Amino acid sequence: MASATGIPQGHPHTIEAREDEPLLGGPGDVVQKEDEYIFYNLFTGTASLAQFGIWIIAILVWSGIFSHPLILFSAHPLLNSSALLLQVQAALILQPTATPQQKLKGTRIHYAIQTVSVAAFSAAFIIIEVNKGNHARFTSPHGVMGLITYILIIIQAVGGVIQYFAPVKILGSVDNGKKLYKYHRLSGYVLLLLELATVAAATRTSYNLAVLSIPLWGVIVGAVLVISGTGSRIKKRKLGL
Repeated sequence: MASATGIPQGHPHTIEAREDEPLLGGPGDVVQKEDEYIFYNLFTGTASLAQFGIWIIAILVWSGIFSHPLILFSAHPLLNSSALLLQVQAALILQPTATPQQKLKGTRIHYAIQTVSVAAFSAAFIIIEVNKGNHARFTSPHGVMGLITYILIIIQAVGGVIQYFAPVKILGSVDNGKKLYKYHRLSGYVLLLLELATVAAATRTSYNLAVLSIPLWGVIVGAVLVISGTGSRIKKRKLGL
């Protein structure tokens, strides 16, 4: 999943509560206060829903793996679920940033978390390739979706690095890099949906059905919470809407 990375100019704004406002606030309402510690962003607003959801998924996967003897394959779901957990944190910590200083700090933390996440995804891919050996690949929806997801994760990561760290050298100017911010944000949210769908598809594989027994309904509940929690904090203006 991969999320917002840009640091356009902006200032915090105050949102006055009204009787007709939804209990969890309106879309994109959560804004980091100037004197607020940035790691509070992981829990403010509907972030708690996303945290609850992603931890449900992680615990389901980890409990399924650790309740059986560990084999080489075990590292594949463990690394993937850990990487997905990190991606959600990377999105949540950056979403409410408002001032240029907050955005700069949030972006740096976002990239640091995403670097570890992409490394974990890459290791998970290598492990499943080694584990497959001479066996047929991409014989299930999960396998096909997994390959597509891995490819898009790398593209998303490379694009984010280029537009933020090397816009002049590769894109010609900083402004050209900034023009891509909204696309990077949007593709990050779409990628998160694909990653969650891939996890759900994994519960229908023969190995999970016969051995791990990770429940599809549990993954779906977790995914819905993640989507609700992160989606409610999306600021449309950052997507160019």
